[in-house]
Amino acid sequence: MKRICICAMAVVLLAVAALVAMFLSHPRNMFAWAEDAASSHGNALWHIVHELCAPDMMASGNPAPCVTVDLTRGYAVLKDIQGKTQYLLVPTAKVVGIESSELLSPKTPNYWAAAWRARTLVEDRIGHPVPREDIGLAVNSMDGRTQNQLHIHIDCVRPDVRDRLQREGARIGPGWTSIDLGESPHHFQAHWLAGDDLGSRDPLRILADTDPMARHDMGEETLALIGASRPDGTPGFIMLSNRDNKANNYTAAAERLLDHKCSIASIDK
Repeated sequence: MKRICICAMAVVLLAVAALVAMFLSHPRNMFAWAEDAASSHGNALWHIVHELCAPDMMASGNPAPCVTVDLTRGYAVLKDIQGKTQYLLVPTAKVVGIESSELLSPKTPNYWAAAWRARTLVEDRIGHPVPREDIGLAVNSMDGRTQNQLHIHIDCVRPDVRDRLQREGARIGPGWTSIDLGESPHHFQAHWLAGDDLGSRDPLRILADTDPMARHDMGEETLALIGASRPDGTPGFIMLSNRDNKANNYTAAAERLLDHKCSIASIDK
């Protein structure tokens, strides 16, 4: 609960900062936006991208307050106010969250592939390139999120998570394998994807296609994608899924596998 509250406060502070930019460039819309944001900060990310970043990119080629806006591929990337290295990838179209059915359509942009490419922004904040095993992407379940607009967290992986995946990576294959990542008895399910990049493969669609329980209620699912390598150096990814367990008051939030302090950067020095 504390983490969720901190995350919510970070988004609100980001929204407040965005208000300043809106006042300067869109004064007629500022007060309506502020009233809506104040009454429902769960829409703050959507307003930042929809009312500021995308319009400014179209008008002037400046994506501020986002770092980048790709109007062709339909996404924006902005620096999260929480943590030194965390970024968020947000669709420029209205997509509520992991439960949105349009995410399973092959016509929907591959937001995960775009988020993985955006990991270089994390490296820029660190100050040097890092191994692929140090970077992860995550989307929380409906109950584990604070925003009603899909956003993929891009940040450093928790050191203990990286170490566990490296120790047990050899037994993770193209099927789903149970793995304890510190939330026992709520183990994650791990799935290996080979390749240096995702290409056209979308982890969310892979989850829905290979796990009937997940497809039945995607809103209860959480999903992470961690860079990985086989012992022989073959690059790939480890998908990590989990789901809410309301009977045990467990909220599935793969974001907890990430470290917004990026302590792994100092460990690797």
